[in-house]
Amino acid sequence: MDAEQPLWPARSVAEHAYCPRLFYFMAVENVFLPSHDTEQGLGIHRRVDRPSPAPATAAEPEGVPPRESQPDGLQPEGDDRPQCVRSLALGSTALGLTATLDLAELDGRRAIPVEYRKGRPRRPDGPVDEPDRLVEPAPQTPPPEPWPTDRLQVGLQTLLLEEVGYEVPEARIYYAAERRRVHVRVDETLRRDARALLEAARRTAQGPRPLPLINDPRCPRCSLQPICLPDEITHQRLAAAAEPAPSFKPRRMWPPRDEGVHLVAHRDGVRIGVQGSSFRITDRDGQLVRELPLASLESLAVVGNVQVSTQALSVLTEHDVPVAFLSPAGRLTAMTDPMGPTSAAVRAAQVRTLDRPEKALELARAVTVAKIANQRTLLMRNHPDLPPAVPADMAECMEAADRADTLDRLRGCEGNAAAIYFGCFPALFRQAAGELAARFETHGRRRRPPPDPINAVLSFGYAMLANECTAACRLAGLEPALGALHGPRPGRPALSLDLMEPFRPLIADSVAISAFNRHELTAGHFLDTAAGCALTDAGRKAFFAAYGRRMETEVTHPVFGYRLSYRRMLMLHARLIAAWMLGEVPTPAFLTTR
Repeated sequence: MDAEQPLWPARSVAEHAYCPRLFYFMAVENVFLPSHDTEQGLGIHRRVDRPSPAPATAAEPEGVPPRESQPDGLQPEGDDRPQCVRSLALGSTALGLTATLDLAELDGRRAIPVEYRKGRPRRPDGPVDEPDRLVEPAPQTPPPEPWPTDRLQVGLQTLLLEEVGYEVPEARIYYAAERRRVHVRVDETLRRDARALLEAARRTAQGPRPLPLINDPRCPRCSLQPICLPDEITHQRLAAAAEPAPSFKPRRMWPPRDEGVHLVAHRDGVRIGVQGSSFRITDRDGQLVRELPLASLESLAVVGNVQVSTQALSVLTEHDVPVAFLSPAGRLTAMTDPMGPTSAAVRAAQVRTLDRPEKALELARAVTVAKIANQRTLLMRNHPDLPPAVPADMAECMEAADRADTLDRLRGCEGNAAAIYFGCFPALFRQAAGELAARFETHGRRRRPPPDPINAVLSFGYAMLANECTAACRLAGLEPALGALHGPRPGRPALSLDLMEPFRPLIADSVAISAFNRHELTAGHFLDTAAGCALTDAGRKAFFAAYGRRMETEVTHPVFGYRLSYRRMLMLHARLIAAWMLGEVPTPAFLTTR
């Protein structure tokens, strides 16, 4: 095997035994997300994960390669007792495999790998796919067995130990839930199965990303489910193939909302730092304003003159927390890009797809039609006296956009719909906001600079939404600068703006309407200057309160049938765009409400 080819971890290769797609995510794209199960496993592995020190003296066993060709700690101490070595790292260029053994019992030239698992062993008469389920053994039942993936993992570890010269008569798997060791016999069948799995994993890694499993019972427990989207992709493929799609309904595996903290720091003079495992926010006088655990922080947006320490930026980057820097007017100026897993396959597919005019037009049509549909729904829901011609005209714009054969014609349809929409927009504000609505009606929709409070809130809301969409694109492995409806331009996240289009009326426009109609925002929250109308500090605080509630509002997906918050909907649609670019789903589709 070529020495420049990657070395795959034995654990990831063993996962390939039941899910090639999971192996591709973990070993090829280096994507991993923690879960309750993985955190429990870390607790069980806490002791064996502490590497053993290398022995001071070593007696070289006969037939074992010399010390300098072996990893530290491989040599036994020369007495009669087996030497227990924890966290033993092995690698083989010939096999293309690496492994960190939880424990190895070494006795001369004999070695026994011991693998730790948090769950329970498999019962021959029990379930075949639920290793953590409690199954009471019936009287006189056969002894417990290792799970297939666990057996193959110790088989791969056996190959590595034998390559460095050890004899491996057996392997053991310790299941912590029952405090039981299960013995695995090492024979030619185990070696053959391990080599076959390794070859299958190599073929998987060389090809495109495998399709997800269909209705597999292990998917709900998998932490990569929100990235893999097994049921969503399967549903879309079955629907496009005209198969009996109604019989397959996506399971509700997504948590409906993100329980993490999404922090916005906007008060001038605020300082952000870290102390231990806590995230600390202090005012300009050094007084503590807020303290929260780092583990709960999902994102940070810095607006205006807020100081963030380099230590805080370093820790947030290590935790893959995106940090967005915005101007006082809400314009996104920079965003940290943690050097976490970035799928080269998704980026390459994005470039290839958007380089084809017909595919770029397909994506642009989908976001435009969804945007016009949501604008039409918002008017029909909130306008007190909507003329009957308006819904009909908006529907005609949708049909024209769906038939558009060039980007210029599509943008023309979008412009016509926007003119109708914003022409009716002032009537959505109640009498208490009548003066502000009159100012908006006089100016129309204007961005740079916003001349009135409603325009200022719309611009600020669109800027915050662009920030959320940029973070969603990065989490999906997409390049935000390469879009379809919005052409590439220096400093503009074109794909983020594409993703944002269907959500403009659902989030930013709805926040503006509700905030003014509920008196959360009034004329006193704005400052008119020669540079335009801007929110005051109190106005930004009121806006972020309304915006945060809207992002956590749950909405039912019209196709998949489950409920997600708007923030999770953005993540879902960014990953569906990536799946479409990879050819996993036939058409791009976006959220529309009724």
